[in-house]
Amino acid sequence: MNNFTARTITGLSLAFTVIICLILSRWALAGAFLVVVVLGLNEFYNLVTTEQVKPQKYFGIIAGAIWFSSYAIISITPNSFLNFFHSGAGFLMLFLPVILLFLVPVFEIFRKQSNPVMNVAYTWFGLLYIPFSIACLIVPVNKISPEFHGIPAFLLGYFILVWFYDTSAYLYGSRFGKHKFFERVSPKKTWEGIIAGIAVAILTAIGLSYLITEISLTDWFILTGIIIIFGTAGDLFESLIKRSLNIKDSGSILPGHGGILDRFDSVFLSAPFVFIFYIVRLSFS
Repeated sequence: MNNFTARTITGLSLAFTVIICLILSRWALAGAFLVVVVLGLNEFYNLVTTEQVKPQKYFGIIAGAIWFSSYAIISITPNSFLNFFHSGAGFLMLFLPVILLFLVPVFEIFRKQSNPVMNVAYTWFGLLYIPFSIACLIVPVNKISPEFHGIPAFLLGYFILVWFYDTSAYLYGSRFGKHKFFERVSPKKTWEGIIAGIAVAILTAIGLSYLITEISLTDWFILTGIIIIFGTAGDLFESLIKRSLNIKDSGSILPGHGGILDRFDSVFLSAPFVFIFYIVRLSFS
């Protein structure tokens, strides 16, 4: 099986998994996201661990899972359930990530490792880069989100746009790309691929506006712009991380793609900006 075939099968399998989780329930989707958080953190901490730098891998993974889970519960659980615990439970869950972040330097005191500042910095960065970003996608699946046949429309459209943009940019750029887009960071990315991805993403946004009429064409275009700008930046940033570590792929768990970081790099950086747009949109709706 060549790389293109493996990449296609893996991409379709991931897309199918996300759509099935969206159809089943919000809890199923949260469970799938939790797997991405755990595997992504494990992959990241393995990549950056050296003789000189040793992030708090196991605490980071546990903290990231708790962090994401707390926001998933707040976003998905009906308010009446949280009221059962009074306001204190919701308040604690909201600020739990902050507590976990400040536990990292406390634990570092007892580890007796060299470069404690770097250890804490890498542990913190992993938590901000992966579970925080994925948690931003949980808010658009709550019950105030428009639905398309029972599926959270905003999140469904987001993933469709990300897939179409990434896939078309990769396919066209691999076949016809000649002019390098950002050679210093990502030698294989070309202007031809980027332009093709933008064109396909815009056409996809127009199609989504006809398919999911609860969300306006303007909103779809704004979401598309966020994905194009920050999704591309996320791809480049992940390439920058790999080049700094002199590796080709972040892992091998996904055939044709590499690792979790390779597949979700566009999501990690664009998700927080999607969250901001979603909240602003709700405030003016």
